[in-house]
Amino acid sequence: MSHGWIRLLATGVLIVAVLLIVRLHRAGGAAPQDAVSAGHKLAVAWCSDCHAVAAGDGREGKGPAFARIANLPSTTALSLTVFLRSNHANMPNFIIAPGDAAEIVQYILSLKRS
Repeated sequence: MSHGWIRLLATGVLIVAVLLIVRLHRAGGAAPQDAVSAGHKLAVAWCSDCHAVAAGDGREGKGPAFARIANLPSTTALSLTVFLRSNHANMPNFIIAPGDAAEIVQYILSLKRS
């Protein structure tokens, strides 16, 4: 192999490493808060007719308050995701895109008391 090919290969590896680091930084940075904010907006639009969506919202709807759901011992990201992807007799059958469901899950989990 000539030095030109080695230099080209090293440059390619360096570019891939930098792109991976940037992606990991973005994934661990502002994205979770953005998901919580987007999840809150989606929950207000789709769920507030039946649920108290905001933390400290004292009103009771047909369904349990999101803060109450968040603080159940059984509530996890997986359990909420499965719940949102399943049909329920006492809930409207929304078709929620996986990305939207993930944002709603992040919002509900953000209401969990430490």
